Amino acid sequence: MSTRNSPDLIVVGAGVVGAACAYYAARSGLSVIVIDRGPVAGGTTGAGEGNLLVSDKEPGPELELALLSARLWRELSDVLPSRVEYEAKGGLVVASGEASLTVLRDLAARQEWAGVKNQEVAGDGLRDLEPHLSPDLAGGFHYPQDAQVQPALAAAHLLRAGQDSGRVLLRLGEEVTGVLKSRSGEVRGVRTASGDLHAPWVVNAAGTWGGRLAGLAGVDLPVLPRRGFVLVTEPLPRVVRHKVYTADYVADVASGSAALQTSAVVEGTPAGPVLIGASRERVGFDRTLSVEALRRLAAQATRLFPVLSRVRAIRTYAGFRPYLPDHLPAIGPDPRVPGLLHACGHEGAGIGLAPATGMIVARILSGGELPMDIAPFRPDRFKQASPGTPRTP
Repeated sequence: MSTRNSPDLIVVGAGVVGAACAYYAARSGLSVIVIDRGPVAGGTTGAGEGNLLVSDKEPGPELELALLSARLWRELSDVLPSRVEYEAKGGLVVASGEASLTVLRDLAARQEWAGVKNQEVAGDGLRDLEPHLSPDLAGGFHYPQDAQVQPALAAAHLLRAGQDSGRVLLRLGEEVTGVLKSRSGEVRGVRTASGDLHAPWVVNAAGTWGGRLAGLAGVDLPVLPRRGFVLVTEPLPRVVRHKVYTADYVADVASGSAALQTSAVVEGTPAGPVLIGASRERVGFDRTLSVEALRRLAAQATRLFPVLSRVRAIRTYAGFRPYLPDHLPAIGPDPRVPGLLHACGHEGAGIGLAPATGMIVARILSGGELPMDIAPFRPDRFKQASPGTPRTP
């Protein structure tokens, strides 16, 4: 095997989705080059909370993908080192009033038919699960399949596992400037400032820059960024046991609004700090600090957990979620460019959906049986706007 000179595939993007594609491809016996213009997890992955959720998804293809990924993350937790901080701690979705609780009941019933485990918790029982929760909540639902991981470490160790197998070569700090094609239009590799890399398959795992990479290959993929902020508190004893969020979060995830939306998602970490999200807004690639977003997050979090009003927030970070108009990722071969596969557009669920995405890509490339129907994720399902025009960050 000569990974350095003639790999079976090139994965563009060293975030958790690209890392999962490389990991499962290597397990299938394929040789891989992973290339990224920055460091491992330098984009959306490094700015993520590490959510591995089934609780926030309506029944349908994304939930099916999430359930497969939940199983694969459990398997990976036995393979990857404990430093990735995988925690099968479950999620708790809470409602402030009866109207919101009714909405949650309807969603939970439909999810249960799709294979999601959940249990309703009365208002006076919520504090048995989370002693520091506000006492005036109407109730909620406990989701034992929800989990968490430290995303940057997970990406790094997936890549390390591939490297240890001898089938994955990592090239960081190299920007892809073009997609090489044959005269008949098939992919033949990528172009970088350091030279050309040749392979019969290129996997677009470039996250929020997935639309730009698609443009370099001559096709349109309408990936757009949605900016989000996370507040990080000082290290604490474990005051938040589960991933706790409000019913409003589910609606915000499904919304296509460009305006600022905030809905509290609060969780503790093994290292001690509490993470507070989540905000969403479409402002391009503007990284300007939004005081309003942070103010809303802090207010919502302290309403859920009054104990946090006495805690210092020591830092904040922003990231961009790769957003597609129908809220589904693009996964699979692009029929417009033979040899080009997409694995991007997962929005805020990429960390949770990464293993299933990686397995699907590997099965396509190795000729294995697909674990699910991937037709809903077809990359060419959107109306083509301006063929061949790269999207510029």
